[in-house]
Amino acid sequence: MSSNLLKEIREKSRKRKELLKHSLGVENLSEALGSDKLPKLDPAQPLQEKNEEQEPEEDGKVGGAEKKNVIEQEFRDSTAFLKGTQSLNPHNDYSQNFVDTGQRPQNFIRDTGLTGRFEEYPKLQELIRLKDELISQTAHPPMYLKCDLEKYDLKQLNTKFDVILIEPPLEEYSRTYGVTNTTFWDWDKIMALDIVEVSAPRSFVFLWCGSSDGLDLGRLCLQNWGFRRCEDICWIRTNAKNKGQHSLIEPRAVLTRTKEHCLMGIKGTVRRSTDGDFIHANIDIDLIIDEEPEPGSLDKPVEMFHIAEHFCLGKRRLHIFGRDSSIRPGWLTIGPDLSNSNYDWNQHQSFFTDALTTGCTERIEQLRPKSPPPKAGGRPGRGGGKKRGGARDGRQRGGRL
Repeated sequence: MSSNLLKEIREKSRKRKELLKHSLGVENLSEALGSDKLPKLDPAQPLQEKNEEQEPEEDGKVGGAEKKNVIEQEFRDSTAFLKGTQSLNPHNDYSQNFVDTGQRPQNFIRDTGLTGRFEEYPKLQELIRLKDELISQTAHPPMYLKCDLEKYDLKQLNTKFDVILIEPPLEEYSRTYGVTNTTFWDWDKIMALDIVEVSAPRSFVFLWCGSSDGLDLGRLCLQNWGFRRCEDICWIRTNAKNKGQHSLIEPRAVLTRTKEHCLMGIKGTVRRSTDGDFIHANIDIDLIIDEEPEPGSLDKPVEMFHIAEHFCLGKRRLHIFGRDSSIRPGWLTIGPDLSNSNYDWNQHQSFFTDALTTGCTERIEQLRPKSPPPKAGGRPGRGGGKKRGGARDGRQRGGRL
């Protein structure tokens, strides 16, 4: 077994050296990297060796000059990295480990799951547990509608939603995920969605926009729908369950994309300090570290639902381009990939007759992070009341929603 593993490592090393030769355009890799001029040393020996010889003392004086033979080992090439063994530099080379094994560096980040993330913060852990219980108690049964969004007019929903989550089947997914069993949308079609008609006067939209040109085009969509971009939630995709699985590399690409962005937009005026009945800020972070889906799947992390539900207390939630795997209590899911429909307008409206928000308990109000209200008569900050280091639209700089 060990001999086969050694052969495999040597074969990988040989292929990497051949690739470097081709990239550098040389025949002798050692000569090009300068490693042929360095003495061959045993890696088990220390980096610096001293061989001092001293002549015997005569009459209390040292006779002769002290001679030193110092051999210093400098890192001048990538030989140690090419071997896939211990590096001469004392650090963890996760990039080389990704090349050798396929394990992405983000696989080694600890405590990324929803359960063990806040074990060292008991109050925050209790807060999230209480909010999840309240959301579960106030969520209506899941409703879903199978429809062709290219032809379906969103006005027919005849409802204003507080939270809208959009997962468009972008064309780049055919290159990065290998998805071929769906109809892809370009950004012109996405921008043509009538989100204005289904968004409440103060509402939030979460738009998955991929990792390439969607970052700029997604901002144009938010602007066209009357929203202001207030956050950029990043999903770092891990492959701990499928260590040998590599994302498909796009044409003319050098690096492998392992992240995806979700733009968050805000409509209307919402302030963290005064609108605690509608938003609870500073509970979740704007970073998701989760396993990427199986090849051919467009599923997004379930944590995205948690972020939206923790942040906005509105109960009217809409999920556009949903699938059977993303049907969730408290949400109306619509899209062409659903296999069935149970949507009834009258029944859906009956869920909001008592209240439009989930409400808040005294314990949650005590535990949740709060922003101090503006001081009466205080001097406004720069830019017409905008304080330095913060924002006026329900978010806080520094990575928390």
